[in-house]
Amino acid sequence: MNLQAISYINKNSPGGDERMQVTEEGAKPNGKRSKLKRPIIDCDIHHYTGFDVLKPYLPRAYRELIHTYGKAMPGGMHFNGGVGGRMVDSLPPDGGPAGGNLEYMREHHLDPNNIHYGILTGESLGVQGTINFDYAAACCSAYNDYTIDHWLAKDSRLKGSIMIPKQDPIQAAKEIDRVGGRSDMVQVLVQNGAFFPYGNRYYYPIYEACVRHHLPFTIHVSGEGSGMNAQPTGAGHVTHYAEARAARPQVMMAHVASFIFEGVFERFPTLKVVLQEAGVFWIVPYLWRLDQDWKSLRVQTPWVQKKPSEYFRENFRVTTQPIEETPNLEVFKHMMDSLHAKETMMYCSDYPHWDYDSPLLALPRMEEELAHRVYYQNAADLYNLPPYQPEEKEERV
Repeated sequence: MNLQAISYINKNSPGGDERMQVTEEGAKPNGKRSKLKRPIIDCDIHHYTGFDVLKPYLPRAYRELIHTYGKAMPGGMHFNGGVGGRMVDSLPPDGGPAGGNLEYMREHHLDPNNIHYGILTGESLGVQGTINFDYAAACCSAYNDYTIDHWLAKDSRLKGSIMIPKQDPIQAAKEIDRVGGRSDMVQVLVQNGAFFPYGNRYYYPIYEACVRHHLPFTIHVSGEGSGMNAQPTGAGHVTHYAEARAARPQVMMAHVASFIFEGVFERFPTLKVVLQEAGVFWIVPYLWRLDQDWKSLRVQTPWVQKKPSEYFRENFRVTTQPIEETPNLEVFKHMMDSLHAKETMMYCSDYPHWDYDSPLLALPRMEEELAHRVYYQNAADLYNLPPYQPEEKEERV
């Protein structure tokens, strides 16, 4: 949601009449800048990782090939929103790319929104959809090294995601082992698009490495139907971006069922999986469906010892952006309860993308314990970050 374009909150939206009314991001109606008092862990900040900044980290042979022939990566097939997929006001004054200037990110997002920690997720560049496995591995290493040198080393609030060549699990595990021991690298990151659902045993070397380093495995939307990845829907490719967004939960559904029925969590009981940016509330009826089918067909998968909903509550986490707007606040509360949001949900902004969700507006006002869990503590538990103890009489938002 681009907050510059918002002048009021729709009272028909869930909790709309209870939300703070703002005229621009981080500002009150009188035009004065405000700073959120609630501590926030933002689980999805897209720092810029274009090839222009990664090239110095690539081996010379690849640098020369890119110079001569281009980056040779699969790309998107749909138009996006905003300006190049970004908020207009996220473009830094130096003229650089959105998400590419740390100082401007501090001023525009981290400081006014009281972001105590931000999990960087970069841009995947199509690297996880290319058939050239060695090139993908080199690009992932370059991505990780660039992020460490130019972002994590310059602001202790920022934590990194390990980009891996998931199409080659052996090399992916090596990359996790290479940088996964760092305290500032807190998760392993893959696209939603894949050529096998992620429960397939093909990926086991990746999960073994995740467990070795106590790192969650995060699936972020993108790459569906791109390059060597499978088609984005069971019916094939779609025409418009709105259709592509609507189809993302279908792909994520396949991964969730695959993890559970392939028995991944029986083999790797401590593995945590994060579902990022594919929506939220579709999960509730989907788990009802999985539980029902498990009861009817469990003779076929005897290794699945618990109901799918129990595996979800224990092993999955989901981020808020883009959360579905419910018809009213009561439906919202029911969906949150059914999702066990106090344990499973984590806030993310998707900064600086055009559909950015400010912590001021992303969710209706919630009771304090739930809000603290969603906005901070669930992520702190997952990423092994320090707990936060609110001061007495601290202003709530």
